[in-house]
Amino acid sequence: MLKKVASWMKSHFLPFVIAFLTLIAAYVVYLDAQIKPHFSGNKWQVPAQVYARPLTFAVKEEISQKEIIDELKLLGYRRQRTVESVGEYAVGQTSVVVYRRAFDFADGYASEQHVRIRWEDTRIASITDLATNQSLLQLRFEPWLVTRLVSGNREDRMLITLDDIPPLLVEALVMVEDKDFYTHWGVNPLAIARALLANISAGRKVQGGSTLTQQLVKNLYLSREQSYTRKIKEALMALIIDARYSKDAIIQAYLNEVFVGQNGGKAVHGFGLGAHFYFDRPINELNLPEMATLVGMLKGPSYYNPKRAPERTQERRDLVLRILFEADKIDKATYLDAINQPLKVAAGDSLASGQHPAFMDQVSRELSQVLADPDIRQSGLKVFTTLDINAQRRAEKALSQRVKNLAKARNISALQGAMVLSDIRSGGIRAIIGDAVPDTKGFNRALDARRSIGSLVKPAIYYNALRDASHYQLASIIPDAPIVMEDERGKRWAPQNADKQFRGEVRLLDALTSSYNLPAVKVALDTGIDNLVATLAELGIDEPVPSLPAIALGAINLSALQVNQMYQTLANEGVYRPLHTVSAILSPRNQLLWAHSDYSEQRIDRQVAYLLNYALHKVTKEGTARQVGKRFKGINLAGKTGTTNDYRDSWFAGFDRNLLASIWVGDDNNAQTGLSGSSGAMQVYMDFQAQMEPKSLSRRFPKGLEIAHFSAQTGAQMQAGCPGSVSLPAISSELSQQVLSCSGNVVAKPKPIKPKKKAWWERIFG
Repeated sequence: MLKKVASWMKSHFLPFVIAFLTLIAAYVVYLDAQIKPHFSGNKWQVPAQVYARPLTFAVKEEISQKEIIDELKLLGYRRQRTVESVGEYAVGQTSVVVYRRAFDFADGYASEQHVRIRWEDTRIASITDLATNQSLLQLRFEPWLVTRLVSGNREDRMLITLDDIPPLLVEALVMVEDKDFYTHWGVNPLAIARALLANISAGRKVQGGSTLTQQLVKNLYLSREQSYTRKIKEALMALIIDARYSKDAIIQAYLNEVFVGQNGGKAVHGFGLGAHFYFDRPINELNLPEMATLVGMLKGPSYYNPKRAPERTQERRDLVLRILFEADKIDKATYLDAINQPLKVAAGDSLASGQHPAFMDQVSRELSQVLADPDIRQSGLKVFTTLDINAQRRAEKALSQRVKNLAKARNISALQGAMVLSDIRSGGIRAIIGDAVPDTKGFNRALDARRSIGSLVKPAIYYNALRDASHYQLASIIPDAPIVMEDERGKRWAPQNADKQFRGEVRLLDALTSSYNLPAVKVALDTGIDNLVATLAELGIDEPVPSLPAIALGAINLSALQVNQMYQTLANEGVYRPLHTVSAILSPRNQLLWAHSDYSEQRIDRQVAYLLNYALHKVTKEGTARQVGKRFKGINLAGKTGTTNDYRDSWFAGFDRNLLASIWVGDDNNAQTGLSGSSGAMQVYMDFQAQMEPKSLSRRFPKGLEIAHFSAQTGAQMQAGCPGSVSLPAISSELSQQVLSCSGNVVAKPKPIKPKKKAWWERIFG
């Protein structure tokens, strides 16, 4: 029997071997066909990246040293005594030296730049390129990465090349994970044997024998199944990859694929994204301890998470450093310096999912309008937004804390709030908060809650009056007396002032600054309710408003975003710019796909807009928002409070030279809160500005206006300097050429004194 078996084996061995080898060869060809398209092509789909606005500033601009430093900290720049490398900055008494990173902006690539920014008082005196010693007119920093729109597979990565990676990081990776990487063929039999003996000796798995190539295969192509067939497949695929591709290509793929941690529901893959997630800076700016931390974490990203287990992670980091030292990759001084450095990690806010949901909601809405295919989560696009993350965070803090305090003080369980912050000149939205708990997703009150705006409508009312300058000036006297009329349903309508008082007559300026209701209704009726509706549309209200007398008291339901658009036109000297959050979109290859149109239109008269801004400034000095002026002495601000019937809605719209805020505080169910505009929403505004560095209002005095003098009692024009007179800006063309003297006589208006024409030498030499 044995002889028969032996004879059969002898006669069939060669064919059997040939068949077996043929089968193996066919399987290898099959595996190669699986590997080649994926490994040679696009291995990963990178998510879209959403950026905040880039901070841009110019010579002579009023921007403080602290504001520049805050931005550099946000961007992960390192503060050093002397600046030698990209991503570093140093602070002097009146200067900042910074080595700015290179970046592909929406309008083109900007290379790295070593510059000095110098101040005189609160303004930038000079910006100097230290490489060329040339003066620059302006400078901008790269924008902050807000978030990444990760697809359904929940994997996030930031692709890098070997050129981006510090050589010492690659050496550390190889020394720790696979010291024979550059000599084996993708599989290391000796390492497998060593691991097998170690595991048998320990009675459990204490060591792995997989090479970096095998780990890459497992992550790219295979499941987590633990079986001999999977291990054989892994080994064969590793041999194929090692035979077909260079070691550099394999190590680069590994550095982009390896799992380095968990960010909420998203898996963080690759050292490129890991550098941002753990250290808030690009991988090429990592120092030695940071590189050692990343490499050390690979043994167990959850176990050696520096944010959750700093002591354990530091021990692992120091082990990696010792391996480098013992292999003569670093000298003793470098090693000792590195192990003595504390473990420092960033908060990872730039990659945190779910933050600033109200702002991101508006971004998504705009993207759905400008992109043919709104599903960009796997496209690798770069979306540039108008977000100012410092302002957003400060606004979130101001709104959430103030609403919490108000709710506690007044025993209101469901008090809510919303806030929109915009750049007056550009229309770019800097911040949106849609909930008193800012990270809450769901109903976005800033965009979708429509609430009665109350007295915020009054500037639109007085616009219609002041543009009829032959009948109305800021000094004009307006009745403050009872008004009784029937509404559209035939019911008696008798509006009242908030204090239920009648003053007989008030100046137009006082009526606006003190927010009296009856004078506003009187002016609205005299100038026409239809004209008021038309003015609201000109200011940017893009939905129908009923032409009813009640709108003179703010019976108009608007969102905080719509209120911001309305006041943006007023604050921008009558120039309407559509509010927006998305400024540009780049392709994965940094080609411009879409840019926001820089559209603007002079919607309302510039002279009248100036008069209204003057009045809104007076609101913060003498009127319902005078607390603002007292708290920010020496800084000119403007604003308007808004309160609805029975204190159900508290509003405030306020602005400095650059930023406009619209704020609502109230109850979702329209219950009474007892909060006026000044006791509710205005408090949020003051808390916000206390964290900022507000810029004092500065508006050019437009042509066609002059300072005129009026009787405080009658509003009649008077000579300058008379007792009981007030001096106010007014539209020149409609001023009378006859005025009252101090004694009450009608006299000719004095002609303005023309300046003496200078001689030629005076014009040249001064």
